[in-house]
Amino acid sequence: MLDGRVKTLHPSIHGGILARRDQEHHLKALNEHGIGTFDVVVVNLYPFYDKVTSGTISFEDGIENIDIGGPTLIRAAAKNHKDVLVVVDHHDYPSLLKYLQEKQAGPQFRRMLAWKAFQHVASYDSAVSEWLWKQSSGGDIFPPSFTVPLSMKSTLRYGENPHQKAAFYGDRSLSLVNAGGIATSFQHHGKEMSYNNYLDADAAWNCVSEFENPTCVVVKHTNPCGVASRQDVLEAYRLAVRADPVSAFGGIVAFNTTVDEDLAKEIREFRSPTDGETRMFYEIVVAPGYTEKGLEVLKGKSKTLRILEAKRSGKNMLSLRQVSGGWLAQESDDLTPEDITFTTGSERAPTDSELSDAKFAWLCVKHVKSNAIVIAKDNCMLGMGSGQPNRVDSLRIAFRKAGEAAKGAALASDAFFPFAWKDAVEEACENGIGTIAQPGGSMRDKDAVDCCNKYGVSLLFTGVRHFRH
Repeated sequence: MLDGRVKTLHPSIHGGILARRDQEHHLKALNEHGIGTFDVVVVNLYPFYDKVTSGTISFEDGIENIDIGGPTLIRAAAKNHKDVLVVVDHHDYPSLLKYLQEKQAGPQFRRMLAWKAFQHVASYDSAVSEWLWKQSSGGDIFPPSFTVPLSMKSTLRYGENPHQKAAFYGDRSLSLVNAGGIATSFQHHGKEMSYNNYLDADAAWNCVSEFENPTCVVVKHTNPCGVASRQDVLEAYRLAVRADPVSAFGGIVAFNTTVDEDLAKEIREFRSPTDGETRMFYEIVVAPGYTEKGLEVLKGKSKTLRILEAKRSGKNMLSLRQVSGGWLAQESDDLTPEDITFTTGSERAPTDSELSDAKFAWLCVKHVKSNAIVIAKDNCMLGMGSGQPNRVDSLRIAFRKAGEAAKGAALASDAFFPFAWKDAVEEACENGIGTIAQPGGSMRDKDAVDCCNKYGVSLLFTGVRHFRH
């Protein structure tokens, strides 16, 4: 009745599902009302998820694709799983058929099917809830409560350390459909991915996806230790490795261009700049695509080399991070140099090339763990300092890596400099830096301006910081 809205919501059906076979009064009630029992319930829900992600549909069409009777059938059968087999996954059909033929389904099998049924309905409801919030929230991305539907993609050999068990889950949230990223990447070759592999590959891919020109990013322990952009991606690769060849060895290499035969050969044969002999070793290569020959050549580098193909990471995603007993949620940090205004705070304004260097360094520092410092010139990272408790130590590490090439280069800091004289700003000036880009906002910003004016350094304020903890 009601145009098909009501089909299965009837005592003749739910009585036959929910009746306990070990309760005499249940069976007596069925008999009095002429109701038979059901032993198996198999349900395919209305394809709500596929409908609302397939393109633009009307609100009314979305509502009509919310299944009511299906979840009710599933929940009823799952509750009475001692007597009723419930199946919501076609992969369970062989096991179901085997039982029906042999009649040997133990309680564990029935409980597993019941668990899967409730989980299936919970995931379905979470999609409906997410969709309805988007339709009614007026753009608010933080609902009072929400459910994240996760689906296991693989178990992992171990977590961050061998004594920790681990698994990898894909997020089935509607907002992540076609969002790209490492979670939806395809592995062409190599050993299975580990827990740390996923973290490092994600960091590398998120960083390289920021750049429009052909770019190579090398990551070690989630920090980009080499970044370079060139029209010739082979040159970009060489420069990215040379930024810190010691860290690059055993790292992750990411490209935002297709890997062809020439680039694959370069990756395969490139020797470490430290000795000119040792062939560079990598855990992972990730790119948006590979030519057939490029993939063939790259596979020949190592049986263990993981080769990933990924789609560009989406923007405006909700970022979740776990803390003990709860979660933090925030918008993704999607700002690029084109989204902000670099304001000159010093007497000397930067040249066009210096401003370009500052923007490149600023985009790189966004992906380095705080406290973060990046030195760059000519669209190439020369050195970076990361994760230090104070900014001076990060700055010194960056200069040590950059060496003499730092003279005339640009320096970017992820946050303001609280001190200038006899501190990070003056030390940067004394090391010959040409331009400094920082968010500004310190009570002592004038000290930084005065210091840069004394040394003839151009100081830029971004008005935006990039903390990355």
